[in-house]
Amino acid sequence: MSMAPPSGHRGGSTQRYATTPAKGLFENRYLTQPEGFIRLSKETAEICRRLVARVVGASTAEDRRLIPRVLDRLSDSLCRVLDMADFVRATHPDTIFQQASTQAYAMLFEFMNVLNTTPGLKIQLENACNDSNISGTWSEEEKMVAQTLLKDFSKSAIDSSDENRQAFVELSSRVSELGTKFVRDMKPEKSTISLHNRQLKGLDPLVIKYAGKRHLAGISISTVGPAAFTALRSMRDESARKDLYIASKTAPKSQLQTLQDFLQTRARIANLAGYRSYAEMNLTDKLARTPSAVNSFLDALSRDNQSQLRHEIDEMLAMKKLDAEEAGLPTQIEAWDRDYYQTQLANKYRSRSRRPDFIFAYFSLGTVMQGLSRLFTQLYGVRFVPSATASGEVWNPDVRRLDVIDESEGRIAVLYCDLFARPGKSPNPAHFTLRCSRRIDPSEIEEASTLHPDLEPLQTVNDGMAISYDPRTKMAYQLPTIALICDFQPPSSQPSNHSEPTLLSFRDVQTLFHEMGHAIHSILGRTSCQIVSGTRCATDFAELPSVLMEHFAADPTVLALFARHWQTDAPLPYEIVSERLDIERRGQGVETEHQILLAMLDQAYHSDIPLTMPGGFDTTKVLQDVYDRYGSVREPREMSAQGFFGHLVEYGGTYYSYLFDRAIAGKVWQEVFDGGRNGGAISRERGQRFRDEVLRWGGGRDGWRCLAELLGDERLRDGGLKAMAEVGRWGVKD
Repeated sequence: MSMAPPSGHRGGSTQRYATTPAKGLFENRYLTQPEGFIRLSKETAEICRRLVARVVGASTAEDRRLIPRVLDRLSDSLCRVLDMADFVRATHPDTIFQQASTQAYAMLFEFMNVLNTTPGLKIQLENACNDSNISGTWSEEEKMVAQTLLKDFSKSAIDSSDENRQAFVELSSRVSELGTKFVRDMKPEKSTISLHNRQLKGLDPLVIKYAGKRHLAGISISTVGPAAFTALRSMRDESARKDLYIASKTAPKSQLQTLQDFLQTRARIANLAGYRSYAEMNLTDKLARTPSAVNSFLDALSRDNQSQLRHEIDEMLAMKKLDAEEAGLPTQIEAWDRDYYQTQLANKYRSRSRRPDFIFAYFSLGTVMQGLSRLFTQLYGVRFVPSATASGEVWNPDVRRLDVIDESEGRIAVLYCDLFARPGKSPNPAHFTLRCSRRIDPSEIEEASTLHPDLEPLQTVNDGMAISYDPRTKMAYQLPTIALICDFQPPSSQPSNHSEPTLLSFRDVQTLFHEMGHAIHSILGRTSCQIVSGTRCATDFAELPSVLMEHFAADPTVLALFARHWQTDAPLPYEIVSERLDIERRGQGVETEHQILLAMLDQAYHSDIPLTMPGGFDTTKVLQDVYDRYGSVREPREMSAQGFFGHLVEYGGTYYSYLFDRAIAGKVWQEVFDGGRNGGAISRERGQRFRDEVLRWGGGRDGWRCLAELLGDERLRDGGLKAMAEVGRWGVKD
């Protein structure tokens, strides 16, 4: 089934809220103890069996009319457990909770794979879709649910023989294991390299002292981590940079074999489902729709990027010539030069400003959260209100709950903020939807009261989690419940004065705005069907709200809402931000090309090449072919950087999505929000327009239609090759 897998006062991140009487995790009545996950999984499986029987046995016109909603409830029942379990096993500090959630996830994930290969569900849905007397009564949302599910079924070899369906399930399990192994084993073949003393010029003495192991003639330095990162950007000796660059991008042969097996298994899965390639299969429900459309976008974007890229390479080459000896001036930038000369150029422009950078002092965590609330009030009429948590509701004492209040509808979502680092917690910022929006029909409330007569029906029907209810219509909605994860340092761990709040870098602020863009999409995408709720839209459309929020993070009128010095209350001098952004933009051409090349490599790896390459599939040869054809700088033949491309596992032919949404976000920022000019970044009229045409739909309307109506451009309405190329021509304008 279709499934996606804080305070108002300044420096308020240290505030402690009162708690109310004990409840389960996320207020879920099953999760007062870890074993509740198992009970919840078993009861969910039984509910799902009843729903499957209801769809397969649908015979009357009314039964068939309800098929999209029954299937949506089936999907929601699974996701209610899978989404929470996925979050808990990755985030909860208690190993017993982790184990129970992992067990629950495995139970229902296997159950879901069986459902995906159950022909009766697809046959009934297909018949209903083909009957205009039935499908003609469906809402736009219900039609989108039906289309989404049919595409999901088509990816599951559901029309194949029993033997092929069994092979599909087995290969799907195998590819999951290989993907996990590939990501886990990402490390260079050589863990260290030796550098001679004469090669160390420019390297930070602290790196030499603490990150390098001394020997008679020099040091041994790690090929991964902060030491390698710093060394590639600071060592003046080109031969040292070359050795470290190649070593850091050369994977063990065993890792390359895992990648080969992984990609070939994916290709076989696609063939079993009737597709020529995995990319062709995975793109059917994306805005791009086909691999040729993706390549159309990437080609157009590459052409748009050439002028900026050429300028940046020429700047680096000019600096390299100044560094060279009198004889033998260099004629080109090498792959191991890029990071070094980009850093030198940034330092050069930074030193010109001669302005001390104390930007973090203007970004205490409390004020940034307050600023986000003020921004969303201005744009969308919603605000964050701190709420007390019950005992057992949160997974760590410093997790904060915010209720999201709409000025006309009241509470519309619950947001849990887990913003501080702790041992064992992933350092990667993330947004998790723990429960999606969905309409709960009166029949479900009646069913809940029958199954659990000793419990209050409105609480039982959503497992005790947040709902809204209209007594006039007797209609309830499960409210979006979201967890926002960051890795900021808590106040007590900072070395200076204990009264100092958590202070954020500008990059931290951008990250927080980005993740909150996902959250506001989940919050405002309050559809009546779970499958298309919030961020459950096409993968290549899902990053638009989050990338757009990065533009707001850098806008002077937005920063004026909250950015003030935590001690003096002085407003942030915007020149500090402006200079920083100018420096970052100077390397944008090189970075955009890097992302284009990765997206092209992702397309090549998920084409038919893994099973049809003459002489056998060679992932290194494919990488070299892509980079030689499209790259501006030749990569060394010795390297095998594909062994570190972990995003291949997650994206599978859709790595272009981030570039695609960056191009769209830049266009939306300029045309809808007027680039922030004349108060455009805090305009309710402009915010309401974006909410009405994009956010509120979640995945319930085709993304191309959303864009066509938002931008007033009919060329985009039907998507296709020309529309993809048009987005590429917009370029990436941060």
